[in-house]
Amino acid sequence: YTSLHTTNMFKLALISALAGSAAAFAPAQTGARSTSLNSFSADDLPGALAPMGFFDPLGFAEKADEATLKRYREAEVTHGRVSMLAVIGFLVGEKVEGSSFLFDASISGPAISHPGQVPVGYSAIIIAAIGFAELQRAKTGFVDPSETSFDNPGELNADYYPGDIGFDPLMLKPDDAEELDIMITKELQNGRLAMLAAAGFLAQEAVDGKGILEHFSS
Repeated sequence: YTSLHTTNMFKLALISALAGSAAAFAPAQTGARSTSLNSFSADDLPGALAPMGFFDPLGFAEKADEATLKRYREAEVTHGRVSMLAVIGFLVGEKVEGSSFLFDASISGPAISHPGQVPVGYSAIIIAAIGFAELQRAKTGFVDPSETSFDNPGELNADYYPGDIGFDPLMLKPDDAEELDIMITKELQNGRLAMLAAAGFLAQEAVDGKGILEHFSS
């Protein structure tokens, strides 16, 4: 059991690590960006809400230059998007277990055990698809490693705003800079909550082996 549990957790961790852009992937938009996207500093950074304001108790933003601050925000947005998908995946995956048309409805149990039950061939397809999406995000937002110094890894393009990779199929992105900041703040807040929720789901299921929905019903 311990070996199987370790294997399942490893697969889950691997998929999560590669899922950086699964929540938001598309070719980059062309054309002028809004005023909000052309500046980047801690003073006017979206995501601060009362009563906490700009919550940075360890002073990371204060110590960071603009390039580092952009990398922090890119990481936060990306992890938030993946976490929002993860929370939905936990709840939906456990709700339809045993009744889904996928994999002959053979996947069951807590969501953290599901990746280990997916046939190897399908796991490879999933990982390849996530890797491809992540590659496209890297091409959109990051400087080609051959064009930057070795001591400056993860450098973002000068005209790239963290998270703005052009995925907007419903055309929801507002043209007004103030409205855009509000939308960015909403996404950040939902992503932050989802990161806490996903971490809680993982920890709870790892501790007692019960699904999240099973906890709700017990």
